[in-house]
Amino acid sequence: MRTQSELLSSRTRVRQRYALLPLEGIPYSRLPHWPTARIQVLAAPVLGAEFAEYRIELDAGAIGHHDADGAIEHFLYLLTGTAELSLDGRTEQLEAGGFALLPPSQSYRFHAKQSCELLLLRKRYEPVPGIEPYRPLLGTAAAVPGSVYMGDQGALLQTLIPDDLAYDMAMNIFTFQTGHSLPVTETHVMEHGLYVLQGKGLYFLDDTWMEVRQSDFIWMGPFCPQSYYATGPEPTRYLYYKNVNREIAL
Repeated sequence: MRTQSELLSSRTRVRQRYALLPLEGIPYSRLPHWPTARIQVLAAPVLGAEFAEYRIELDAGAIGHHDADGAIEHFLYLLTGTAELSLDGRTEQLEAGGFALLPPSQSYRFHAKQSCELLLLRKRYEPVPGIEPYRPLLGTAAAVPGSVYMGDQGALLQTLIPDDLAYDMAMNIFTFQTGHSLPVTETHVMEHGLYVLQGKGLYFLDDTWMEVRQSDFIWMGPFCPQSYYATGPEPTRYLYYKNVNREIAL
């Protein structure tokens, strides 16, 4: 938030194949199933994305819920605080870094035990004949080992969702030490929703380098050229979604 004596400007960029969205420019919204939450919509079909993603702030004691509709799967990632996630009568504890992937058949209730922030991604599940739908998947990022990416010890990749054909999405965390980068400029059919958890650096999108930092959100459409350099005094960590494991719709 700038003072009245400062000139307004913005790092926000919204283009046909990508968007860089600092949180400061995104107003709060409300949703019926999260009645007391403060919600920022990060991605939606009107942007060009084939998914919806939200950043949600809740006070201690606040509740959100979802009634299964048989079509939409949900991924939740707790950024800060502690919470309880209730599934079919059982309750799971979530702390910062905890996550849950819930199939379209799964209803849930989210209860903030402390004030907390979370990311919620909603996507239409793509069933495949002969492949059984997955069961709810819960975990914590701290328990997922990081693998060295393409031989660079300064770039670690954590795969939160198993690489199995039952899943039509991937959620990964990349950690880059300062001065390290993606080794190539990627160009691929998958789209991304990316949230910077920590650090800062330079992201290459389409044909432009731009600075990104903690809490920025990036949407990258299919075949948008992309790469990243970590430049800050601490490692960069970002969580990103991509659609995987399904035939190309024609």
